[in-house]
Amino acid sequence: MIRPFLLIPAVLFSASVATSSSQSILQQSASDAGRQVHMTDSHVLAKKIYLRDCAMCHGDDGSGKTDMARDMHLNPPDWTDQRTLAYAPDNNLFSVIRNGKGNMPPEESGRARDEDVKNLIAYIRSFSKRLVVAMSDPGK
Repeated sequence: MIRPFLLIPAVLFSASVATSSSQSILQQSASDAGRQVHMTDSHVLAKKIYLRDCAMCHGDDGSGKTDMARDMHLNPPDWTDQRTLAYAPDNNLFSVIRNGKGNMPPEESGRARDEDVKNLIAYIRSFSKRLVVAMSDPGK
């Protein structure tokens, strides 16, 4: 269980990443701390799609703790927890995003191409990696 004092650095780190431009540099994980990757146009587009179509229920940070989810009595998965996506293959995530599930509407092909959905999956998976970096080095 994450201790409350560790959430503040994680939220601050996520907020700093969310405000970065396409030229920003992101750290991938604690094990890759020395290696940095430039954010590509496909990452920027995936983030835009996520913020437009997913964040209202899943949260800007992927935690699933939003007012809309609470008001609609939904329980979206917490993508900041590595265990949440550990056994979810990309093809299963693709199917859920493209076709919808329960109260979650589908991401129609007119709003996002298949390649965009694949990049969206990579963006979603990055939420738990950001937490690892934030927890391992709160000063960054």
